[in-house]
Amino acid sequence: MSALRVGVIGVGYLGRFHAQKWAALAGAELVGVADSDPARAAAVAAEVGSTAYTDHRELLGRVDAVSVAVPTEHHHRVVRDCLEAGVHVLVEKPITQTVAEADALIELARARGLLLQVGHLERFNPAWLALRPLLEQPPRFIEAHRLAPFKPRGTDVSVVLDLMIHDLDLILSLVDSPVTEVRASGTPVLTDGIDIGNARLEFANGCVANLTASRVSAGTLRKMRLFLKDQYLAIDFGERRASRACRSDDPASPIHLTEIAVPAADALQTEIEAFAAAVREGRAAPVTGEDGRRALALALEIAELMQRNTPR
Repeated sequence: MSALRVGVIGVGYLGRFHAQKWAALAGAELVGVADSDPARAAAVAAEVGSTAYTDHRELLGRVDAVSVAVPTEHHHRVVRDCLEAGVHVLVEKPITQTVAEADALIELARARGLLLQVGHLERFNPAWLALRPLLEQPPRFIEAHRLAPFKPRGTDVSVVLDLMIHDLDLILSLVDSPVTEVRASGTPVLTDGIDIGNARLEFANGCVANLTASRVSAGTLRKMRLFLKDQYLAIDFGERRASRACRSDDPASPIHLTEIAVPAADALQTEIEAFAAAVREGRAAPVTGEDGRRALALALEIAELMQRNTPR
């Protein structure tokens, strides 16, 4: 089988990692990296032994698939160019700035028979992959906390689209039921956008999810707990640990806690490998454009509610 010809468009903080993973992937040839900053493109290309371009369109016609890691405001334009050229796309989250832009890309990918995968990286966190098979019944209550220290990177969007959207995507992938009610509040702290906020979701099947996200915290915390009948599951995405607490018949110890084995793995490498396999085998992307659109639509609704409820 011939090597999969790939490129990376946007080689800033995240894109550089994409380039490194593609360069190391067996069965793939990293044809080139593109960035509007010539110095950055050249530096990353030299690091991974590839060719630098300053216009992503120069890659089209040379590649079968690309990773797109440009700022969110450029996702629609760049991904559209790639799909129109017959190139499969893995685009960083969020899929686009608006739902209408997402719909347009999804329809274009469908019409051209191309893969459009969205980079919701936590789907490939080894702790999540170890815990997911244990969810044999729908969760009744979900609690998620995603806190991080302030970093200028990512502040072009609210904390909902920057951080909370990770947990929104995971929860939507678990709860196969429509969202019936959304409540949210948040506030700016260091930027003009929402920097810390909380959302409460109710689903038609009765499940309730409570999410908190902050990008102005003293430390980093990325945890989720899922409560089911007679048990709950806990996951620490940062430490890559997972545990299960089950009801016990022992009166002296009513809860039995066990650690879930989590193998060592690189989430981004796993994500890229899954995308490459889907391209080669002609199957659906593990995180589809529709998945990305659903998470985006809910994130935008939450962000709008937070903005509306912000004290003046």
